[in-house]
Amino acid sequence: MQIFLVGGAVRDQLLKIPSNDKDWVVVGSSPKSMLAQGFRAVGQDFPVFLHPNTQEEYALARTERKSGQGYTGFECFYAPDVTLEDDLARRDLTINAIAQSEDGTLHDPYHGQQDIKQRILRHVSPAFSEDPLRVLRVARFAAKLAPFDFTIAPETMQLMQNMVNSGELEHLTAERVWQEWHKSLTTSAPHIFLQVLRECGALNVILPEIDALFGVPQPENGHPEIDTGIHTLMVAEQASRISQEVSVRFAAQVHDLGKGVTPESEWPSHKMHCHTGIKLIKQLCERIKVPNDCRDLALLVCQHHSNVHRTQELKPSTVLKLLNQMDAWRKPDRFEQILQCCQADHQGRKGLEHLAYLPKELMITYYQAANAIDVQSIISQGFSGKAIRDELDQQRIKAIHSVKEH
Repeated sequence: MQIFLVGGAVRDQLLKIPSNDKDWVVVGSSPKSMLAQGFRAVGQDFPVFLHPNTQEEYALARTERKSGQGYTGFECFYAPDVTLEDDLARRDLTINAIAQSEDGTLHDPYHGQQDIKQRILRHVSPAFSEDPLRVLRVARFAAKLAPFDFTIAPETMQLMQNMVNSGELEHLTAERVWQEWHKSLTTSAPHIFLQVLRECGALNVILPEIDALFGVPQPENGHPEIDTGIHTLMVAEQASRISQEVSVRFAAQVHDLGKGVTPESEWPSHKMHCHTGIKLIKQLCERIKVPNDCRDLALLVCQHHSNVHRTQELKPSTVLKLLNQMDAWRKPDRFEQILQCCQADHQGRKGLEHLAYLPKELMITYYQAANAIDVQSIISQGFSGKAIRDELDQQRIKAIHSVKEH
């Protein structure tokens, strides 16, 4: 029996970046032998075992044969005579098909080290095309490895385009689409994920609401980049600079979906996009099974970002109404997230990336002034029932007005 460290752990070690997961492949063993050594079986479709001490995953070397559609349509074959090279051949990219012996020796039959040096994402074999999830994985790796300037090999991009054209991506489940999208949102360059999917045609299949934004013009005086799709990528990039939180990054990417359904006769204006986008975000989140915290923040950002941008023009009573609608009093952290998304929207414009965003500072100042009003003192003055809320609103409006005057 031989044990090898494989996949991401080896790749990240060669790139000198932290790696959380360790995956091991076992050559020359059997399920019976693994169980006899105290490993616990966890794989349903193929033989994966948890180490009795470390709980890390150990998989028997295996080969796969396409037997149906989608990423689940595979027959798995494993036996003690399946070689390490056989196992590595079924992996997606050459940089993920490097194994390391227990003594540190690297086994690299598909030249992954060379592709790491040349910063290339390249498929291992034509079998890549059998698993539609790999299109999303390549896009995610492009986002993860963007700081290293990795590019996708032309032949791999062509293969991805062919897979999209074959209709294979339509068999992906919502859970797997969100899983890859979510992982991309934790990388340093989430916009690259969308960009790659757009380039190979997959964005139109799995996230048509975002794909529809490309080619839709906006007024050039406010949006020098003009194209709404390009603006969305720029906002996504700014959001990843401003916040590490997945919900903020997600909301930033979908905040303008309403512009994708603006009638062409109204272009380049999009007066209703804050309203029309809400329905699209709800549909998208339901279809892809997006978590509630991401969905709720995205809906609030879509609904309110235009008003937040106009903070300086708003009357104190309108500012209070906005704060109430955003539930800033009970959820101050989410209020901050909304403002972060608005800042990303403001700075996600060509040539304006470093422009200060005054509305964020103003909204926080107004919120702090209004939130300083003591409800208990209002009650102690004899107000009761609905009158408490009315008086609280009036005092908060005065507090906001006082700040505005200064």
